[in-house]
Amino acid sequence: MKYVIIIPDGAADEPLSELAGKTPLEAALTPAMDEVASTGQIGTAATVPEGFESGSDVATMSLLGYDPAVYHTGRAPLEAAAQNIPLKSSDWVFRCNLVTTRDGRMIDHSCGGISNAEARHLLADLAKSIQYPGAQFYPGVSYRNLLVFRGDDHFEVKTFPPHEIPDQPLADHLPTGTGNDQLLSFMKQSERLFDHHPVNVARRAKGQNSATQIWLWGQGHPPAIPSFKEKFGVAKGAMITGVDLLRGIASLLGWSSIESPGMTSFHDTDYAAQGRTTCDAIDKFDIVVSHIEAPDEASHQADFKTKIASIEAIDQHVVGPVLKKLRTIGDYRLMVLPDHPTNIATRKHGRAPTLYAMTAKNLSPSRLRYTEADARKGSRFDKGHDLMNAFLKT
Repeated sequence: MKYVIIIPDGAADEPLSELAGKTPLEAALTPAMDEVASTGQIGTAATVPEGFESGSDVATMSLLGYDPAVYHTGRAPLEAAAQNIPLKSSDWVFRCNLVTTRDGRMIDHSCGGISNAEARHLLADLAKSIQYPGAQFYPGVSYRNLLVFRGDDHFEVKTFPPHEIPDQPLADHLPTGTGNDQLLSFMKQSERLFDHHPVNVARRAKGQNSATQIWLWGQGHPPAIPSFKEKFGVAKGAMITGVDLLRGIASLLGWSSIESPGMTSFHDTDYAAQGRTTCDAIDKFDIVVSHIEAPDEASHQADFKTKIASIEAIDQHVVGPVLKKLRTIGDYRLMVLPDHPTNIATRKHGRAPTLYAMTAKNLSPSRLRYTEADARKGSRFDKGHDLMNAFLKT
């Protein structure tokens, strides 16, 4: 048996006036996704439980069958696992975004997709400037980096994801609680250092958003998670993604992480290469998860045209080839689902249940399209982490 899950991150949405009341999924041409839905089962899954922020850390853990209320300790520790950063149970890990702020507001959570080389240059100089005992910066992918506190520091802080406060006042969303003074100090130091940093001077000269400061959030201690084999009995798994968060979850589940040529987090990613990489992985692994970040990033930029284009590219170059391959190899199950909605109108992650579609040889056809409205006519999983059991045993 072969299991494949394709995650078009943030593809679900609300109806938009710019699309005459349609969602981007409804407006997009998605013959392969529609085929998955029409030949199998479609429905909704609440991947973000009450009491949790809507984000890929919580939602992906949930859709992979792990109850966030039991296993989630924070987003940053999951990303630390992707980099194999050694952690003690007492260590604190924070996500360290490079962001663009202006006039006291959050302008861009990603600095316009700053390059890895630029981000590493900024972070290395910040680490030299701060020199705080026990604090270590770890560069990640683009704007996504980590800060680890080792030692006696204690944090009981409330923090805010920068992608959830677009164009909102920074003062209302700064870290609060025990230990916030240290976080605020680091953030202030980054502002002073980055103001005239050569990386930012060059970016401004090219009309790009500069990295005005770091933003610290997503804190937690390292989690203890049973492997996917221990929990579900499926032996060999692989994650294909350009995002450290998903690589970290894969590492904790005992899976391999696979790099696809030309993979980025944005619409400039090589979708066709990811389709080929996914098809190749099916031959080597029992379960393969292929994650594409582009629809989510387009949503955060309120760019519905790019969101539609990314959905169509995923359909054509990933879902279509995978479905074709699976139909040549015997027993299989294929599921397509965004981890969570990301809404163009707000530029934020939504809390509504996401849609899923799964197909296999023994499923009765739903004859429905892969849209949010049709999904509401199908099955409903009020606990998103229950969906995995249904997928594996359908």
